[in-house]
Amino acid sequence: MGQKVGSKTVTVYGYARVSTQGQDLKDQVEKLIKNGVEPDNIFQEKFTGTTSKRPQFEALQSKLLGGDELIVAKLDRLGRKTSDVISFLDKCSNENITVNVLNMGRLDNSPGGRLMRNVISSFAEYERDMIVSRTQEGKAYAKQHNPHYREGRPKRRITDRYQA
Repeated sequence: MGQKVGSKTVTVYGYARVSTQGQDLKDQVEKLIKNGVEPDNIFQEKFTGTTSKRPQFEALQSKLLGGDELIVAKLDRLGRKTSDVISFLDKCSNENITVNVLNMGRLDNSPGGRLMRNVISSFAEYERDMIVSRTQEGKAYAKQHNPHYREGRPKRRITDRYQA
């Protein structure tokens, strides 16, 4: 259900995302509901933010119409690549869709809004790059100091029980 603004029904949507199956969406979903998003209008998924090709994010984008509002807990929930986030925010701005980032405020098309959007999304990309860098450093250290180190999952021994 949406709110009536003039002759247009405005719908408030929410988007919640975590990067791995082991993480929990509960906190984000509770924040979205507390801020006025109907549970049926919350799109949620456990999917990496390094790609914009996410099933629920794509479904959300197909629902958004001019005048609607999208609420997310944090900007990096929209994605980790600055170019993808900025492209999405530009599209929203051009289509008169308000993006409300709960830990920042509403992002609009003013010079200050654009600056804030660019700075914050750059930090989201930086954070992701740092995670990748630390992971690579950890692997290099393990290779150097552990003669039994093997990258990836351990090989599974196939027995008669596990053969198809």
